[in-house]
Amino acid sequence: MPRLPLLACLLPLALFAASEPYPVSPAVAPVPHPAADAPGFVSLFNGQDLAGWKTKGNWVYDTDGTVTLKPRAGETGWKRFDAYIFTERKYRDFVLDLEFKFEPTGNSGVFFCVADPLDPVAKGIELQILDTHGLAKPGHHDCGGIIRAMGAAKNMVKPAGEWNRYTLTLKDRRLTVDFNGERTIVLDLAASPMKDRPAEGHIGFQDEAKRVWYRNVRIKELR
Repeated sequence: MPRLPLLACLLPLALFAASEPYPVSPAVAPVPHPAADAPGFVSLFNGQDLAGWKTKGNWVYDTDGTVTLKPRAGETGWKRFDAYIFTERKYRDFVLDLEFKFEPTGNSGVFFCVADPLDPVAKGIELQILDTHGLAKPGHHDCGGIIRAMGAAKNMVKPAGEWNRYTLTLKDRRLTVDFNGERTIVLDLAASPMKDRPAEGHIGFQDEAKRVWYRNVRIKELR
């Protein structure tokens, strides 16, 4: 192929690569998740219903102890912010430990430091949940990534229908995420695109009108 046409073909690829400004987290040693009886943790759900949370979405506390989203007919998309589910309380420094699973093509997200539940994308931070099992090089928008900030060090998400675990630790604007036994995010929020996001806010889960399940959602506040 002549040189100029070849360059013309390669230029769009180079521009695409340059348009991805978010780094991938450095790989570090695996870190165990907190034990079931680790001191200081309290459940964010009361074991009976959704008291302490706010939502207009069809979130249900099931008899098996899971909190699940059951989308209603006609619901679609992610901009229905009042359908997300958020804690009534705000939290600052904490360890958030939870399990989740999703249906095939599933999509949700763990939000934290959300100043305004009706504008969580612009006024909060999201740890992505997405059916990207098997993806070789996950980016910021794939499962385990901090959207618009950092991609996970490795792809740890399990196939749809299997339980996954996140342990998110936030202390003095330093964030780590342990994902199925691996530390996949190490991020200084103050030196990231999230530097202007609030240090304190609500915790919540995204309604993408796709089935998702959460269980063993607990928090340890750090003083």
